[in-house]
Amino acid sequence: MVGIISYGSYIPRYRIKSEEIAKIYGRDTNYIIKDLLVEEKSVPGYDEDSLTMGVESSLNALKKASIDKKKIGAIYCGSESKVYAVKPNASIIGEILGLENYTSADTEFACKAGTAALQMIIGLVKSQFIEYGMAVGSDTSQSAPGDILEYTASAGSASFIVGNKKEEIIAELDEMCSVSSDTPDFWRKNLQKYPRHTERFTGAPAYFKHIIECTKLLMEKANINIGDIDHVAFHTPNGKFPLKVGKILGFPKEKLQDNLIVSMIGNTYSAASLLVLTCILDKAKPGEKILVTSFGSGAGSDSFLFRVTDNIKKLGKTKKTKDYINNKEYIDYAKYCKFTRVI
Repeated sequence: MVGIISYGSYIPRYRIKSEEIAKIYGRDTNYIIKDLLVEEKSVPGYDEDSLTMGVESSLNALKKASIDKKKIGAIYCGSESKVYAVKPNASIIGEILGLENYTSADTEFACKAGTAALQMIIGLVKSQFIEYGMAVGSDTSQSAPGDILEYTASAGSASFIVGNKKEEIIAELDEMCSVSSDTPDFWRKNLQKYPRHTERFTGAPAYFKHIIECTKLLMEKANINIGDIDHVAFHTPNGKFPLKVGKILGFPKEKLQDNLIVSMIGNTYSAASLLVLTCILDKAKPGEKILVTSFGSGAGSDSFLFRVTDNIKKLGKTKKTKDYINNKEYIDYAKYCKFTRVI
């Protein structure tokens, strides 16, 4: 038995509206919002980065849990915007949390680096090499000025503590699987400031192919159908893609409702599908089943099937993800450029 025993989230309070970006480049705001289904996005403050956000979400996860943090034997952090080129976020987060005698590393696989970290932690806990482990997905995603990605690339973090004690698990893992391939839809070479992408090529052969294949594989392995699943968390590069893939797979829109937080915070990259999962867990009821499928360019997907337990009623209280979403301060494009070091 293995599963999530606690979780935490963090989203910066600053926001910039899509129309604020569109007017700088003379684009049709209505078209942008209709095409991407993203009205505004989160922006990291001048002193915020993937590390500081990872610390915040991890502290929230610890506050909810009733465990000795010194028994956490591993912490992995997934990010494509890590603070140092050569020095991990994970060990710094562990130091700030006050962990002892733990293994740590950063993972990188575009937007699925966070779920890759979660898979590794699950493996270590399930094999009983460690008692508890923490997985973090955190990004301050970047885009070149004027690129279509500028309307969605945002910031946020989600952390999960994994354990194997029946009396502590709030969401038991029933099944997980992955699909990977060499699909060059999005990349950034060493020392390049901004990533490059192949625009619509990132859709059919990349996002949709991997998400659909991985989700179908999970359902086959778990021997379940759509009616057995209560909530779905897909990777959210924009608002349109998760709704479209849900429709292709046959999921009712109400089961995808929490994916739409992307319209208010944008694409948080390594934290994206994980933040949707935190939203679901914030309101989940015992017995409900949650399907999570991430996507990372390059390309691959990880799928998980969790079953919520009665222990979720005993979880400690911290800020919910929706609290962070609703706590916002709008900024103009000039301040946005300053905060994100565009100028």
